[in-house]
Parts: sequence; structure tokens; C-alpha cells
Amino acid sequence: MGGQVTISIWFFLLLVVVAAVAILDRVLIPSTRWFLRRRINRVLDEIGTRLDIEIRPFQLTKRQVLIDRLVYDPQIIDAIKVYAAEHAMPQEVAQGKVVTYAREIVPSFNAYLYFRIGYWIAKKVARLLYRVRVGLLDGHEYTRIDPDSTVVFVMNHRSNMDYILVAFLAAERTTLSYAVGEWAKIWPLQMLIRAMGAFFVRRRSGNPLYRKVLERYIHMATREGVCQAVFPEGGLSKDGRLQVPKLGLVDYMLRDFDRTTDRDIVFIPVGINYDRTLEDRSLLRALDRDADRRSWWFVAWTTTRFISHSLMLMVLSRWRRYGYACVNFGRPLSMKAYCAETDLDFNQLERKRRFKEVEILSGRLMEGIAAVVPVLPVPLVATVFLESGEAGMDILEIEKRSNSMIDDLKAAGAPVFEVPRSTRARTIADAVAFLKLRRLITSSGRIFTAVPSEKETLAYYANSIRHWL
Repeated sequence: MGGQVTISIWFFLLLVVVAAVAILDRVLIPSTRWFLRRRINRVLDEIGTRLDIEIRPFQLTKRQVLIDRLVYDPQIIDAIKVYAAEHAMPQEVAQGKVVTYAREIVPSFNAYLYFRIGYWIAKKVARLLYRVRVGLLDGHEYTRIDPDSTVVFVMNHRSNMDYILVAFLAAERTTLSYAVGEWAKIWPLQMLIRAMGAFFVRRRSGNPLYRKVLERYIHMATREGVCQAVFPEGGLSKDGRLQVPKLGLVDYMLRDFDRTTDRDIVFIPVGINYDRTLEDRSLLRALDRDADRRSWWFVAWTTTRFISHSLMLMVLSRWRRYGYACVNFGRPLSMKAYCAETDLDFNQLERKRRFKEVEILSGRLMEGIAAVVPVLPVPLVATVFLESGEAGMDILEIEKRSNSMIDDLKAAGAPVFEVPRSTRARTIADAVAFLKLRRLITSSGRIFTAVPSEKETLAYYANSIRHWL
């Protein structure tokens, strides 16, 4: 019984690997899952007492369950049959494509990542870059929203910072599910985005099968009460103006909406504006059809150089934030009330009529957004310089014209940034200094003049409030 058994080294290593896998599978992984689940449940219990719009059971359902539910949706099954017949392929192949699309679209919401990591990052980044302001929140309006309804924030799209800014400002009230473009499908960013509850969208896909899968997921999420954030413009505004709304996502939400049996859908207009948009020059360059296409390497190098330069300024205590970033929340629009007012049943309308009604509704939502887009110092002063043409102005003349424009905007009902009258001159002077620092205006003695080659950039900022002028 005390003898020795000799085995090959490769067999010994195999036994070690098998033993390690067994320990991981039976001991370490279950205990780790229990530890993480305990922390997640603790977060859910904590935030459940303070959220105005609670986390829905749909968001806490296992991702694979949602994928299976989407893949075997009756309308998806019918779409698979049609697609397979049109493309002369087996239904199993078409269903494989659906599984791929569903895995791409369906998020994997993680409350711990959202509130403990995502919220912290969003808060730090937003406050590091901007003086963040929020306005036009009428508490009485929001307390009247049925807590069981599906709330959809519809907003203008100025910058990729919009995702961070609105998620940070809304985190005290609810979680948000965004539609994110394919630009973010890079590892590990896509894992974090999915964990934050966002879903990916191929914005220019003309594949009817893919569009059907996307439609059914949005329908499922809307019917289950998931709070969502939608950019009706469909993409970033390249010239700074509000764009004509795209109808796709709003149509998906309303296509099967039954005002008598479904939970209410409440759209809340959100207006966003910045004193500086990080992508302003890139967006303007995209309007130039003759401009050379920038390589991925150039974009990566420019981004890295920008970040390193900013970090260096912070180390040297010379960092200056990019002015104000403001988010205004407008008056909610209940779809049950809207349908009763217009005597509409979207689920009963034939396709052409439904698109027409969705277009009218989207136009009304864009009007609601336009009414709450904040008037900030830099867009205001940029407008003053554009209206002055080639003429130079001293700081007193700039202040006089700015104050006159502020009075006109307020008379028109525009949401002008609120600063005490005693500090308004300083705020305007800071905006002038900011434009000069960015070389959008130049000075000779005490006279300031717009740089002719930068008129497009000045117009980009002025266009954000152009609808009030």
C-alpha cells in the first residue's frame, strides 16, 4: 500500500487542469456569482426607493431569455419564412441570421455597473469638461405621469457627450436605454454599453429581416415599460441646426400601440446645448464633399494628442472647462391623451396613413425640443459676431448687442441661460475670451473681429439658437 505510481508528466498536467476546472466550476465561480448578485441586489434595493421610474422586470431578465423570446416571436417567424422564400435559402439559415441580429441588439443591463460605475464616470466626465446646468423641470408636470407608463425622452443630438450628460442628469430619476450606432461596437466599449442597457442599431441597414428584429425588440421594450432615450434626428447635427426627424424608432413604438389596453407612452422633449461641442470641426468637415477622408490612424492620433494635451494642462493647473453644458426638460406628451385628442388608433392605420401620422407627431415632438434648447453664452455671442459682419466691436458694444438679443429672446419665450444681471457682463466677456482662445475671433487693441475663415464654425454654434431668431 505504500508503493509509488509513476505517471507521465503530460498526464499529471492534465489531471491538474481538470482539478483546477472542477474547483472553478464547483467552488470559485458559484461563490463569485453569489457575491456579485448580493451586491447587485443591494444596489437594486437602495435605488428602488429613490427612482421616480422604477427598473422594469424586463431589464432584469436574463439576456438569453430575451434573445430567445425575440427569435421565436410570431412576427419574426413569419418574417423568416418570407425572407427564406425570397432569397431561396433554408429557413434554418434565415433563422441563424435572426439569432445573430438578436444577439447584436439585445442589451445585458447590469444595475451595479449602471449606478456604481457608469453613473460615477458620467458625473466625473461631465463636470470635468463643463459647467453642467439643468432647467425647465416642472415638478408638478412630472408627478402627474403614471408611474406604470413607458417614458421616452426625445432629444436633439449635438454631441456624443449627449449620452453621458443625459444619463448622468437622469440617473436620480430613472435608467435610460439608448439606441447606439455601430461606431461603439469595439471591445471592450460594447460590453460596457450593453451593461448600461443600451442596444446597438445599424442605422443604414436596408435588410428587411434585420429591421423586423429591431422593430420587435423596440416593441417588446416599450410594451414592458422600459424607459428609453431617442434622438429623432437619427444622428449628430453637422451644421448645428435642428434636423428633420427620422420616423423609424417612433414608428416602431407606435405601430402596435393600443391605447385601450397597452400602458401609456409618454414622450418628454429634451433640449441640449453646449458652449463647445467636442466634434464641431469634424462635423463641419463632413459637410465638405471634396474633403479628403481621414484615416483611422489620423483620428486615433488626433484624439490621443487632444487627450494628452488636456491632461498636461490639468497637471500644470491651466485647465479650463469648455463653458456651459445645459439640458432642459420640456412638457410631457401622453400618447393616450394625444390619440384621444386626434381620434387615432395607430395599430389600426394602414402603412401609408400611419407614416403620415407619425410624421405629424414627430414634427410636434421636434417643436417641443426646439422650445427647450438652451440659449448659452457662446452661441449667443457667436450670433452677435455673425450679425456684425466684417465690423469690429469693443467689449461694451458686444455686451450691448448681447443684452439686446437676450431681451428679444426672452420676449419670444426662449430658455436663456440664467445668470444674475450683475454677473451677465462677466459671462459675456468669458464667452468672448473663449472664442478668442479657440481662434474663432481675433482682437486688435480693444476691437474684436470674427476670423473670416472661421465663419462656418461660428455659424455652427449660432445655428443652435437660430430657430428663435
